[in-house]
Amino acid sequence: MASGAELTSKEYITHHLTNWRIGEGFWAVHVDTLAWSVLLGLVFLFSFRAVAKKATTGVPTKWQCAVEMVVEFIDSTVKSTFHGKSPVIAPLALTIFVWVLLMNFMDLIPVDFLPWTAQQVGAAMGYDPHHVYMKVVPTTDLNMTIALALGVFILMIYYSIKIKGVGGFIKELTTQPFNTPWLYWFNFILEVVALLAKPLSLALRLFGNMYAGELIFILIAMVGIFQLPMHFVWAAFHLLVIPLQAFIFTILTVVYLSMAHEKH
Repeated sequence: MASGAELTSKEYITHHLTNWRIGEGFWAVHVDTLAWSVLLGLVFLFSFRAVAKKATTGVPTKWQCAVEMVVEFIDSTVKSTFHGKSPVIAPLALTIFVWVLLMNFMDLIPVDFLPWTAQQVGAAMGYDPHHVYMKVVPTTDLNMTIALALGVFILMIYYSIKIKGVGGFIKELTTQPFNTPWLYWFNFILEVVALLAKPLSLALRLFGNMYAGELIFILIAMVGIFQLPMHFVWAAFHLLVIPLQAFIFTILTVVYLSMAHEKH
């Protein structure tokens, strides 16, 4: 960024990894994470809706082909993974996959471009550029990945109770792996830990991989004149990481919801 020359390496990295926030402590709001995630969600909704409205059985456009490939891929994945019956799971999987994919793809934008732009806007409005922050990859914010995983966790609990009933859900937590009354308390501890580990692993896996990728891009940006070839090499590798992380989050969501639909 323009002010990067005035910052030490530590300050440069810290500036890039700091969110634009309002408030303090638990009630702090990461405005950049919310703004970019909502914007990318709207991009997904309106672009797919436009394709659905203009879809034709004739020669499709390239964008229609791309959308159909994504829809068919998610549809086949859900059919092979989800063993229950629900009209919600396939649309949910499609939404998660495309939304997370778009948020991950923000990592390929040069790390200085949008933060520098935000600094110029802030300077024009009278703010100190050094105190203008813009973190543009929502999935590198642990708050975002935990929020996504929390939504999945709520659905897991909802469908577990809906399919099995309250009594069946409690029985599932207390009678396995040891179906002995005096070990129900031990089973409950094991099952609750396993249940909580699912959304936690979802959130941390996505966050950790994307945060590490962003950090490497930042380090490459500090190299100087050699950053361009290094950036393209890492970006080429990152093209594999970005859809892979979106797919892993999606497939694990479908697996967890499929487990919640099991009646036994």
